[in-house]
Amino acid sequence: MNAPAVQRFPFGPQLTSEGLAFFRLWAPNCPEVSLLLEGEEPLPMNPVRAGWYEVQAPCAAGARYKFRLADGSDVPDPASRQQQDDAHGWSIVVDHDAYPWRHPDWQGRPWSEAVIYELHVGVCGGYKGVTANLPELAALGVTAIELMPIAQFPGTRNWGYDGVLPFAPAVAYGTPDELKELIDTAHGLGLMVLLDVVYNHFGPDGNFLHLYASDFFRDDRSTGWGTAIDFRRRQVRDFFIENAQHWLNDYRFDGLRLDAVHAIDDPDYLFEFARAVRGSVAPDRHIHLIVENEDNCASLLESSAPSFDAQWNDDGHHCLHVLLTGEHEGYYADYAVAPADKLARCLAEGFVYQGEHSEHCGRARGEPSKALRSTAFVLFLQNHDHIGNRAFGERLLTLCRADAFRAAAALVLLAPQIPLLFMGEEDGAREPFLFFTDHHPQLAEQVRVGRREEFSKFEAFADSADSPNLPDPNEPTSFAASVPQPTAESPLWRAFYSSLLALRREHVMPGLADISRRESAVLGRAAVSTAWLSGDTWLRLYANLDEAPVEFEIAPSAKLLYASSDEAESDAAKGLLIGSSTLLFSVPA
Repeated sequence: MNAPAVQRFPFGPQLTSEGLAFFRLWAPNCPEVSLLLEGEEPLPMNPVRAGWYEVQAPCAAGARYKFRLADGSDVPDPASRQQQDDAHGWSIVVDHDAYPWRHPDWQGRPWSEAVIYELHVGVCGGYKGVTANLPELAALGVTAIELMPIAQFPGTRNWGYDGVLPFAPAVAYGTPDELKELIDTAHGLGLMVLLDVVYNHFGPDGNFLHLYASDFFRDDRSTGWGTAIDFRRRQVRDFFIENAQHWLNDYRFDGLRLDAVHAIDDPDYLFEFARAVRGSVAPDRHIHLIVENEDNCASLLESSAPSFDAQWNDDGHHCLHVLLTGEHEGYYADYAVAPADKLARCLAEGFVYQGEHSEHCGRARGEPSKALRSTAFVLFLQNHDHIGNRAFGERLLTLCRADAFRAAAALVLLAPQIPLLFMGEEDGAREPFLFFTDHHPQLAEQVRVGRREEFSKFEAFADSADSPNLPDPNEPTSFAASVPQPTAESPLWRAFYSSLLALRREHVMPGLADISRRESAVLGRAAVSTAWLSGDTWLRLYANLDEAPVEFEIAPSAKLLYASSDEAESDAAKGLLIGSSTLLFSVPA
């Protein structure tokens, strides 16, 4: 049984039942456009309305094509569904109705059941490599995998945030059918599949929109990645809405994580986006939309007008990182003072910054978040950003004590927020995750210089010979060094994570949709407690990331559900929370 035919979009080629394909291009800056099918003479396209060109041509799935502009330039389709090589190659017509889905009735899982595992498809061996690892992740207790961006980029190695053809899955990782096989297999194992998408900018190489649709961009605003995209224009809004619908319907992804939405200058677009995307899928499917948002806009997450399910909670990460490492440069400076107090606020209310002034940002940041549900926040110890944006890509486990790391991991996995793991974390991986690219020489040098300038602001590099010796993003060795490798300790780490996720599944997940009260307290320099009431039961979670014990109080009726060690359990009976330990209790209300 195949999945029902999906909605058709105005961007990208559309196959018809008559052996034809319908091609469209929005090129408001071009006096003429032709369709160039491989091996055929150019076919003039018909100008229609508002800068659109369109034409029908005899065509089948697998046909290769480009668009020829008036100046003779040949460009790929900005809505290409597949590329022959990379972003500079031929676009390929794809028949998305041809894939024989084995689990077409999969409807997803409730958001409260999410345990997310972020991964980079290339590092994990492409679509086939990820597929092969899915049974182990499901057995571990993961319920959702999140793919870093896969939109077609130049070259063969990239984090994905330099994508330029957002409808085309990167050919370096495999074929569209291999991506569908990954998702289909995941669904058969009960795993959701989420996709990281980038709608705030295009990469610096392989984006040809400026040649024929400069109206796609603003001439009065820029972002940290270049000229801002103009979301005031209907065509631009539709382009990205249709892209999201494409991933959710053609590929049956279960949700999307929108990168850095604070760089989208028209916030009302995000509300429109969420409405349109949710309205395009069957009402019985669980579709989840997550944002990364430096502005901490609680209004995007309000359950009274559901737009987005959750936000990556960088505030929570930064508090934990400062407590574990003592680092205080860059964005960590905002969390260096009273980090335990800030972590307690984060656990009880979601955001640390809810309108307060941020020294790092140089402005007020955030909106009140106390009224939001706990599951509106994705909590993590590490992800691609906070590892890979370090000069040497160190994982957190190499920066702090292992016992403190385990205590913090237990806090993240047992807290009522949605937990996220980064690939290799379950094995205790210590390999770095470096920033890597595959750019042409001129752009590669610009990236190298830019990173040296960025890290020169940090004390360790200000007058150091290390600065010129930073890993070169464009060297294949940077990619190869980022592949996590199991060690002799990996089975112990896997058992640790598996037991915590089983505990979460049994005791935490069932009550997440019914939390009526939350509270947190600071117990010591790096020790906190947090509690939440669901039904007639409190769950009380205690974590001490310091080496010294602290005192705490627990009701005589409390039942111990988890102790990080026998010693932690023994001392808990004496009212002591030993160093580098975590405890979870259930207490009748």
